[in-house]
Amino acid sequence: MKIAVFAAGAWGTALAVSAAARHSVSLWARDASQVQALAAQRENKRYLPGIPLPASLAICSDPVQDIPDLAAASDLTIIATPMAGLRQMLLLLRGHRGPVAWLCKGFEAPIDGAHGLMGHEIMAQLAPDLQAGVLSGPSFAQEVARGQPTALVAASAQSPVRDVLVSAFHSASLRVYASDDIPGVEIGGAVKNVLAIATGLCDGLQLGLNARAALITRGLAEMTRLGVALGARAETFMGLSGLGDLVLTATGDLSRNRQVGILLAQGQTLEQAVQSLGHVAEGVYSARTVLGRAQELGLEMPIASCVVSLLDGLCTPAQAVAVLMERQARHEAG
Repeated sequence: MKIAVFAAGAWGTALAVSAAARHSVSLWARDASQVQALAAQRENKRYLPGIPLPASLAICSDPVQDIPDLAAASDLTIIATPMAGLRQMLLLLRGHRGPVAWLCKGFEAPIDGAHGLMGHEIMAQLAPDLQAGVLSGPSFAQEVARGQPTALVAASAQSPVRDVLVSAFHSASLRVYASDDIPGVEIGGAVKNVLAIATGLCDGLQLGLNARAALITRGLAEMTRLGVALGARAETFMGLSGLGDLVLTATGDLSRNRQVGILLAQGQTLEQAVQSLGHVAEGVYSARTVLGRAQELGLEMPIASCVVSLLDGLCTPAQAVAVLMERQARHEAG
């Protein structure tokens, strides 16, 4: 199988490395200097240091306008840009006839005052005829690239897309499950980043493991509430892209969103925290959209609300915790 991976960040590179053992894979990068470095060093020193690139992995950088041609020459096209780059890629690929999947998790930044969209909503707006889906789940790039055991979910409304994603990436170290609930898989991948900031804050303040467990559990309830209201199935959030990804991102030290919360708890400003990471932490950009979409639907998301207040500088870490703890008692299922 010929696979084209567009964008050479950590996750795109890791997936390309994993698939290159079994398929013909091309890793595309927009920046010509990055391509030169990848080809010369056979390592992505900026985004995935310490992981050698297989000799079989092709590195390429063609003009953006040639992306449709590169995709057409492949059996599967993977979009590995951050969420901010997905719209442009879907625009370029809207006439493409082969299967496409994106890896990014989150909501697009609001455009012209409208609320931010998830990947499948952008596709419905720009390229409704595209055969497309999303590959998501609890996965740190470094561990996938090292061949450590990982499970993902391939979600699409179209069974051929799910089938090709399983064929492309299922291996001895990477287990890929299929789902037709693309809204649920995308909402889980977006909201867990916001909740991971809150859990990092909890751990940074050394509130204890009881507090962490409560925060993750109530966060899962918020995620499910929003997801069902947006057309997802509740059971999806008990799977890999819901509970699985939430636990990993909220508790794993490799999580950038968790690190943002820890750094804020230590007294850093949001700007300092983001700059110190050197990589995108999607929860920082998705938090306001998550809360905004919940408010449009008349839903309460108190944890997400506290994260937004903290990111906007409207409260301190200690005040955010106090707001959550002082909420009125209620039935757990509410």
